[in-house]
Amino acid sequence: PKSPAGGRLAFNHGRAAARREAQCSQAPLWSGHFRGDLRVIGMGKTSSIKRLLFDLDGTLVDTGALILASFRYATKTVLGRDIPDEELRAKIGQPLTVQMWDWADGSQEVHDKLFDTYLEHNDRVHSQLIRSFPDTTAVLGKLAAAGLPLGIVTSKRSENARRAMESTGIEGYFDFLVAPDTFPAHKPDPAPVLHGCELFGVSPDECIYIGDSPYDLQAGRSAGCVTVAALWGMFARQELLAEHPDYRLLYPSYAAVLVFCHSFRFSC
Repeated sequence: PKSPAGGRLAFNHGRAAARREAQCSQAPLWSGHFRGDLRVIGMGKTSSIKRLLFDLDGTLVDTGALILASFRYATKTVLGRDIPDEELRAKIGQPLTVQMWDWADGSQEVHDKLFDTYLEHNDRVHSQLIRSFPDTTAVLGKLAAAGLPLGIVTSKRSENARRAMESTGIEGYFDFLVAPDTFPAHKPDPAPVLHGCELFGVSPDECIYIGDSPYDLQAGRSAGCVTVAALWGMFARQELLAEHPDYRLLYPSYAAVLVFCHSFRFSC
């Protein structure tokens, strides 16, 4: 399907909007009790927020084990050697085709073999290794109840992104997906994040971008969004804080996100 802002991929817009409308009159955004270890620490920016953009891998869906297993298999099979996990993790957050050039030594043939072998293995073990982060669905349900439109800007190919979302039951919450096979630029370039803002019809400073990699935070900051570091993903805290995010979320709990959202006075 075509989006209204330039032909990029959009999906579930009606379904997501219907879910927001149905939930908006239900439980208020601010409800229940919050444990003391669930907190949000502000880094200085205050804005009038109207929309929320997420990264996918490591932010909404726990794909760490799946990604590393696929990298290990592809590099061992094609290159015949074991590469340390620290090196494999280093480029996570960029499109797979970009990452594979790190080990291809300039060879298109080796690059393509790595790429294809990764995808084949990833497909075989996807259902075994993909996981949901605790409370992710509850987070999204509360945000939908607040009437807040949600979108995704990911470095994952759209087909695999949809599969991950369907596997974890979160696909119905999002108005659109911006992916490297549907938009020409990729993170850390701010262009895909800016495109997400365009699809929403808001300025970047009216939009939050939440991600778990330095590339996410670099893209969001350069776009002019409020940036939020998801500290539960694959990257070390110090790597993310070095990008000076506006906020950091310590846990993917609905309580933490609700505290964060409350600071911006979201309402139906």
